[in-house]
Amino acid sequence: MRKPLDQYEMIYFDAGDTLLTIPAAQTILKQYLQLRALERTEEEIGELFTEAFRLFYYVNKQDSFEPCTPESDREFWVNLYKYVLHKLDLHKEWSAEEIHACCHELYDIYTAPAYYELFDDVLPCLKRVKTMGFRMGIVSNFAPTLKAILESKGILHYFEPVLVSTEVGLEKPDPAIFQLALDRAGLAPDQILYIGDHETNDIWAPNQVGIDAIRILRYPYHTGAGISSLMELFDRPAGV
Repeated sequence: MRKPLDQYEMIYFDAGDTLLTIPAAQTILKQYLQLRALERTEEEIGELFTEAFRLFYYVNKQDSFEPCTPESDREFWVNLYKYVLHKLDLHKEWSAEEIHACCHELYDIYTAPAYYELFDDVLPCLKRVKTMGFRMGIVSNFAPTLKAILESKGILHYFEPVLVSTEVGLEKPDPAIFQLALDRAGLAPDQILYIGDHETNDIWAPNQVGIDAIRILRYPYHTGAGISSLMELFDRPAGV
């Protein structure tokens, strides 16, 4: 049960699927394949992305933590894209080498700033939080391009520090990245609130170092307790 908002000194945010998203991920892949004379529908691509996220990303990893690098991040997403392409039966039309190269191209596409958009509630929330005098930071599992993406969307200046897994070598749900967030902020755990979309990465992990956390439910397949808009931070009673 969290305290009233005004009893915190700082709010840390997750980035992907909390502040920003690629709303047309399935369209991007459809067009990518069309340019290579392959026709797949947005519906089947979208369903497979959802399935892949459930299998690869929304899983419990509370027992083994490995160092995070740009290479390990790329490998994770390349494997996820390989899963999607296999389910689309591309292995029947492309060689393993072609699929491998394609997945690396997709990683570069999906980590570039161009296709990202802020959720509608993000700017109103950040402006209000700043007006209220809170410090803000980011703790995110992301490619090294995150700061460039935040800059391109005009919100990087709101956050200090910005802790990116591929830059600091630690990856959620390793609680060590949240200990680093505490050290960088120079605050006690009870002075910080964290907000993210992943039940393990963004609730369990910060709780391990004493940080209160709230889950934001951005998509229909997000279930459980949480908020559906960042603006709910300002009107939810204490303890909810």
